[in-house]
Amino acid sequence: MLFRSLLDMVSKVDVKVVLLGMHDVGKTCLVERYLHNKYKSHVTATVGAAFGAKKVSVGGQEITLGIWDTAGAERYESMSRIYYRSARAAVVCYDLTNKATYEKVEFWIDELLTNEENCDIYIVGTKMDLLAEGKERGIPTADVEEFARKIGADVFETSSKTGHNINEAFNKIAEDFVRKKKGKIATGTGGGGVDLEERPGAKQGGCCS
Repeated sequence: MLFRSLLDMVSKVDVKVVLLGMHDVGKTCLVERYLHNKYKSHVTATVGAAFGAKKVSVGGQEITLGIWDTAGAERYESMSRIYYRSARAAVVCYDLTNKATYEKVEFWIDELLTNEENCDIYIVGTKMDLLAEGKERGIPTADVEEFARKIGADVFETSSKTGHNINEAFNKIAEDFVRKKKGKIATGTGGGGVDLEERPGAKQGGCCS
């Protein structure tokens, strides 16, 4: 019964959103804050992927974001490729205080640009609250923004602990989808929902703010 209910949720999604990034960058915390406005300092590592959905209103139009939170451990990378297939948006996360996690951002973006040309990319730095507490930034903001301009991506710096900029990031995803859909209708090229064939994995992941 639970499995059927989850499949029903997946089938009603308008925008498939996938979260990618190394383990412990805070992907699960970010999703938990966005979907439920909750924060946990420690959560169990994601195995495979976890799915959640949220309805949002853009210009009077209601759409459903379906969010796939993928595992960050290297042994699950091949599985992550299954979940980003046909995604309309990818939230590629890194820890603002950890340079190594940003290097993985470039890896995933290269994968997306090669395999999913219709996927919009959003680079999201996490754990902004740690910067406020005095921890050093891992990579200059200017470097991230310059890279994002080259590939046409949006950049957000967030904190799951405080909720900073998280709604703004997902609202931008929804707004971009509606804008592009209207553009396709105006030009007669169509633009419906998302065809999802994937099946949900197990829950739940990451750590962080």
